[in-house]
Parts: sequence; C-alpha cells; structure tokens
Amino acid sequence: MTPELAVDLLKQLVERIFIVASPLLLTAMVTGLIVSLIQTVTSLQEQTLSFVPKALTVLGVLLVILPWALQIVMDYTIGVIGLMGRINR
Repeated sequence: MTPELAVDLLKQLVERIFIVASPLLLTAMVTGLIVSLIQTVTSLQEQTLSFVPKALTVLGVLLVILPWALQIVMDYTIGVIGLMGRINR
C-alpha cells in the first residue's frame, strides 16, 4: 500500500464520519439552544433538564437517518474491501 492510498482512504473515512455525525450534532446543538432559551425565559436553571430533550431528539434523528448512515458506511466498506485485492505489499 502506498502512502498516498493510505492517506486517501483515511481522508475518505474522516469525510464520511463528518457526514454521518453532522445531523446528530446539529440536532443536539439546536435542541440545547432551544432548551437554554426556555430555561432563561422561565428562570429555571436545572442542569439535568437539558439532557432529556437532547437525548430524545438525537435518538429520534438517529432512527430517521439510520438507513442513510448505514448505506454510507456500507459503501465505504465495500470500496475498501474491493481495494484489498489490488493492494501490493
């Protein structure tokens, strides 16, 4: 395996990680912002209150995007396995 191929494979892997993780991270960020605004308006400063809505929304988004995320991961894995036969030692 050449260093260029290894770097290219790692670059593709990191890109796919960002693509799959970004909807979950954005959901958690937006939910946290909304809960923080509600806490500020109501003067309710309970730290554990923000965890449950974030966990539920992230779980909901995960269930919705799971087929899409699995397809991205499977495409990458199939590509890497296909390259194994052509890699010289």
